[in-house]
Amino acid sequence: MTAATETVREIALESPAAIGVFEQFGINYCCGGREPLAEACAANGLDVEIVLAGLNTASQHQDSADRNWAEEPLAALIEHIVATHHAFCKAELPRLSGLAARVVNQHGGSNPELPQIQSKLAQLAKELAVHLAEEEVSVFPMIVKLEQEKSDCKPGKDEFSVSVGNPLSFLTREHYGAAILLAQIRSLSRDFIAPEYGCATYHLFFDGLREFERDLHRHVHLENNILFPRAVELETARG
Repeated sequence: MTAATETVREIALESPAAIGVFEQFGINYCCGGREPLAEACAANGLDVEIVLAGLNTASQHQDSADRNWAEEPLAALIEHIVATHHAFCKAELPRLSGLAARVVNQHGGSNPELPQIQSKLAQLAKELAVHLAEEEVSVFPMIVKLEQEKSDCKPGKDEFSVSVGNPLSFLTREHYGAAILLAQIRSLSRDFIAPEYGCATYHLFFDGLREFERDLHRHVHLENNILFPRAVELETARG
């Protein structure tokens, strides 16, 4: 049974089903999950007992077919991240940018928050494009190499002499930056709730932003809480 003294990160790692509950209550589990659940609930004005009840119910209905990425090979986890979350980012951000332009053109004059949302979305898209490329071209191959070395029981060559911890720290900071931009977009959009008078595109845009936030949170959770710490452990063991 989940305890209020466990950190949000620990709970998310132990029970992937908990992620849906954290999203429902707006509890940050990907970038700010190192505080105990009780503290996270207090910070969000939530009744910890209600959240615990939701977590325990979710754990009882968890799909046994779900993969536990904390125990899967890192190469498989990286493949999943790239094929699922990176691919989603690359496809969804241009679509959302197009919707933003249409909504601003139609409603921006009377809704001044819309151009602000469009601007922050453009900044997020620009930063993520560089971020994803850095992971795929440089950092992920380094991690796969580390894992392969351990599997082969052979010392690594000096081609990856730079510590993996340095780029991982940088990427983690970029995750926090993306989370801040998304939080600002959520605030400007009043929790992604389009006004009743909004056109179909307006609603489609906000629904898309909500789904993008949900996917990015899961994406960052896999990297911050599973992939990156395990990669650092591999490098530490390598000596």
